[in-house]
Amino acid sequence: MLKEKLEKIDLNSWKKPELSEDLPHGDMPGDKIKIDESHEAKAEKIFPALIEKMKGFDKDKLVVTVFGGSGVGKSEIASLLAYYLIDQGINAYVLSGDNYPFRIPMYNDAERFSIFRSEGLKGLLKSGEYSADVQKKLDELWKDEIDPDPKMVNEYPWLASYQKAGRRALKEYLGTDKEQDYVQVNQILNAFKAGEDKIYLKRMGRSEEARWYDEVDFSETDVLIIEWTHGGNKNIEGIDIPILLNSTPEETREHRRLRARDGKTDSAFTTMVLEIEQEELDDRASSAAIIISKAGEFLDPADF
Repeated sequence: MLKEKLEKIDLNSWKKPELSEDLPHGDMPGDKIKIDESHEAKAEKIFPALIEKMKGFDKDKLVVTVFGGSGVGKSEIASLLAYYLIDQGINAYVLSGDNYPFRIPMYNDAERFSIFRSEGLKGLLKSGEYSADVQKKLDELWKDEIDPDPKMVNEYPWLASYQKAGRRALKEYLGTDKEQDYVQVNQILNAFKAGEDKIYLKRMGRSEEARWYDEVDFSETDVLIIEWTHGGNKNIEGIDIPILLNSTPEETREHRRLRARDGKTDSAFTTMVLEIEQEELDDRASSAAIIISKAGEFLDPADF
């Protein structure tokens, strides 16, 4: 019984265990974690608060999400929390939400850009600013991928209508059920909470043929930890304890740069995506059970 295991944990005497090579980690193919002192400091602070929250439930299976901006340390902190739980006799599994978009990263990035540009063009038509000369200039901007750059509006005022319409459409796609398979995620959570021993989990790599399912044994698992940018999304059902790692878009870009997650970290389009994702995170922050800042300080959900 999970409740009995929790009652045995004495937080007054708890100390974080030394790291070992068998650190649990998310299940996205090829994803790597790199634990540093800042991750350990945050996880060490979050863990007692997490245990206290868990003690408030009378359930044998709990779902925890660690969510926040891209590159903010979700994978590392989720792994550490799982490791600390296991050290205390509570079995945990880390599920990577990045396995659950409908499209592989390359095609999803292309879909995002396509939506922005096609709807941006419609915005120009609606505003009456579209012309053959405008399209000719757009072709040049598209080639250099600077059409989302707000600074270009100073040189080409008609870009304001284009960017506004494109951004609005992009916001209607990012993190929604058009982009992410929340139905499948909810099926997994329902099966886990129902006590199913074995559940097939999706795997998604970075090529179109890199898709498959692994059967995972959950018979002894007490806590399912989801690490995912969209882990606080309202479309996910059955989350017991949402944990938000708060950061600004600027901090997120720096995290991504250090992690070298993609080759266009500083692009205007990436900046727009991060800003929209941050708006979603800010909208969902009030529903988080635990919020911790980049500096490692607890924040009050009521302040969001």
